[in-house]
Amino acid sequence: MKTLADWLSYLEQLHPSAIDMGLERAGEVARRLGLGRPASTVITVTGTNGKGSTCALLAALLRAQGHRVGAYSSPHLLRYNERVRIDDRDASDADLCAAFAAVEQARGEISLTYFEMGTLAAFWLFERAALDFAVLEVGLGGRLDAVNLVDADLALVTSIAVDHSEWLGDSRESVAVEKAGIFRAGKPALCGDPQPPAVLEQRAAALGAPFWQRGRDFDLSIGAERWHWRGQDAHGAALALRDLPLLNLPMQNAALALQAYALLDQPWQPERLQQALREARVTGRLDRRTLRHHGRRVSLLLDVGHNPHAAAYLAERLETLTGRRLAVFGLLADKDLEGVLDPLLAKIDRWAVADLPTPRTRSGAVLEAALRARGAQAASYPSIGAALDACCAEAGEGDEVLVFGSFYSVAAALEWLDQAGCEDS
Repeated sequence: MKTLADWLSYLEQLHPSAIDMGLERAGEVARRLGLGRPASTVITVTGTNGKGSTCALLAALLRAQGHRVGAYSSPHLLRYNERVRIDDRDASDADLCAAFAAVEQARGEISLTYFEMGTLAAFWLFERAALDFAVLEVGLGGRLDAVNLVDADLALVTSIAVDHSEWLGDSRESVAVEKAGIFRAGKPALCGDPQPPAVLEQRAAALGAPFWQRGRDFDLSIGAERWHWRGQDAHGAALALRDLPLLNLPMQNAALALQAYALLDQPWQPERLQQALREARVTGRLDRRTLRHHGRRVSLLLDVGHNPHAAAYLAERLETLTGRRLAVFGLLADKDLEGVLDPLLAKIDRWAVADLPTPRTRSGAVLEAALRARGAQAASYPSIGAALDACCAEAGEGDEVLVFGSFYSVAAALEWLDQAGCEDS
């Protein structure tokens, strides 16, 4: 009998390319599986940044009302099981193996990518879990992503920026066209980007899909210690939440999740909603930790930000320090190096850069050279773990170690923390 590790190794070799956008192959396998809907109500979330935290926040709001909620996201950090969660618990190895076996039997001669197999397996598990809600994160784009096999009752677009240009085009307009592909006729569509390309709302109008846009139909304001939200229910009645405590997750994504929740005809209970938002967590997203390393306390911040939009937001959220900020940084070769570095150069005192554990990495030597050319202090290390070890050894009282640049960076840091025996203090 195959273990989960066996299945994942098999999936990596199943299709000649990692990305093969289109719904025909996965759609045919879904029909063979007899898949229906993964839940009574399906919410699909796409966007350049903020998908994972928006999904986590919305799922938390719905669970707070006692609903059974399934959440599908990608990529994972340490364990594949993180991608499929039911009632805030990762799917078990046994359940995932059973789901992969079912998809494998149904696919026959049809070749599926790793992501397509995983998506169908998640749908298979969700359908058998008798869920009230399924919150589905798009992997890439929207229109041709396997998640889009299911018609969304509510479609969310978090933000729109140029990324994955080889697949989505090199303009915000072309990206918006792909992301609008998750909209459905007559079903609500929401956008958390306050200035989206016009094509997004035009597509909603063509489908007769009611459209809610941040800055117009809902919005937030952030103060030094509190934030406020305003929005409306499905009938246009005004709603508001005021004096909310600041969150570890991006508040603009919480604003989008709140507006989505407001359209789902759920109880509006301010205290319960506030508590759900406060308790929502996403590993590796503005993930602050205080660790004991060789008897010393070290402040650590993990963030998977890996494109200019995410880097700019990270720069905005970095707190003022009494000491220095040391960065552990790795980046994939297909990412905009200049766009990621520039917002953060003034916020970081020293950089420790490294190759990422993937053939897609940009080399540490290239990163070091780029930083030195910009006048930054930088040194390269053989791995993220080695860079993190050096920074934690150097960090003093009032300093902070920031790990960012990729899911691979944060995953490697989490593995290092576990192996080094560092503990939350």
